[in-house]
Parts: sequence; C-alpha cells; structure tokens
Amino acid sequence: MTFEPLLHTDLDSVKELQPEGWYDIVPYNKYFIDSQFCEPIKAVIDNKLVGIGTAIMHKDTVWLAHIIVHPKYRSKGIGRTITEKLIENYKGSAFKTIYLIATDLGAPLYTKLGFITETEYTFFKEGSFDKNTSLSPNIVPFQEKFRNDILAMDREISGEDRENRLKESIESSLVYKENGNILGCYFHELGEGMIIARNPQAGIELMKLRLKVNDNAVLPIDNAAAIQFLLNNGFKEVRKAKRMYLGEKRAWKPQGLFNRVGGQIG
Repeated sequence: MTFEPLLHTDLDSVKELQPEGWYDIVPYNKYFIDSQFCEPIKAVIDNKLVGIGTAIMHKDTVWLAHIIVHPKYRSKGIGRTITEKLIENYKGSAFKTIYLIATDLGAPLYTKLGFITETEYTFFKEGSFDKNTSLSPNIVPFQEKFRNDILAMDREISGEDRENRLKESIESSLVYKENGNILGCYFHELGEGMIIARNPQAGIELMKLRLKVNDNAVLPIDNAAAIQFLLNNGFKEVRKAKRMYLGEKRAWKPQGLFNRVGGQIG
C-alpha cells in the first residue's frame, strides 16, 4: 500500500467510498484538494484507490477528517494505517494537538492510537420548531468592525486559532449584538452552519434563525441550555459521536458551541 496526495482526477473514485447515510463526500474532498490549509491523501493498492484521509490545519492544531475505506477493503487495517500516516505527518511538529470526531465503531481504534475522549456531540433531528417564529432585532449582518471581536470569541470558545478557515465565510455571517457587545455569531455558509455564543440567550436566538431552514442540530453534550431548547421544540436525539484529541489538552468552552461546523473541525 502506498500513500499519495489526493487529486481532482481521483474524485470519481472517491464516489465509490461513499458511506451509507452520509452526506455527499465528493464536494468536501474537492474542497480539501483546493484548500491550502488541507492535505488530503489516498491509500493505493495495485493502482486502485482504497481509502482516503485528510488533515485540516489551523495555527497550531490539526483535525483529521474523512478517514474512509472502500467497502471491499474494510476490516483489513487500512483505516488504522491511514490514521497512523496522518498522525506521523503532524505529531511532534508545530501542531500541538490533533483532533477528530469518532463514531462508536471507530473510537476503540483511535483509543489504541492514543486519542483521549474529550466530550461527545449529540445529534438531533425531526423537531417541531415553528419556522414562523420572529427573530431577535439584536441579530445583524456582519460588519468589518466586528471581525476582531468575532475571531476573539471563536478563540475563547474553540481553544484554537481558526482564522484561516473562518475568514472564508465570516463576511456572510450574522451577529448577535447587544449594548454594543458581540455576543454570538452564526456562520451559515461554514459547514453545517456553525453557531458560537458567549451566553445562552445569544446562542438560542441564533439557533432559531438556523432552524428556519434546517431540521437538525449537532452540539456538545455540555451545552445544557441548547439541548433543553431543542427538546422543548420536539427534537429527538438520534446518536452521539466522540470528540477525541491526541497531544496537548486545550482549554475550550463547549457550552459556547450552539451548532458545530461539521465532522471535519468540530
């Protein structure tokens, strides 16, 4: 088995790896190929693409994503080998922490490789939220003067410096502003629609905005206020996934995350 960079010419082969029940993985992998902050790789056996994996780099943290093996090649240790290769590329470098989101099936493997479970994300669907609900007048479009406050808030909540990724969608974001203070932000064009907030009121008001066009939500189990809001609006918890890390444990505020970006960067 050899490892090579994933290329645009591989995208037709990537379709063959599509896991059942997942969103379409091809656009995500096209983004990984095009982004200067991502390094997607492919595992090749006898000139056939049998697996993929991607590293997404922030200032000093890395997220591993889309570690997927072709259905005909599963249970052969290929997923573990891809993960080990990605770890090898970054462990001990300037990137102090490696993160990933793990299903119950994958978590035992990642534990064997040294990853530690930090928390869990819980997935909600099928709510009865009234999409005609009026929105808070405190929600306003992004203005350039908000940029530094938003990025500072994201560093507080995520424990990471993710400016290289956020700058792609920050100008289309919507902000919760009260008494001159930036208390929340909804990146509706980033992944699944990330929401961060410094208090529950700002976060829940931004959740209401997101739920006007979505019938799902994914957030840490630590965010009790957001979970109660979803339960009060008829949402059902359908599954959980583990957030795991390798390397330096970082301080972050999971109660400030009111919807995740996606499986790629939490």
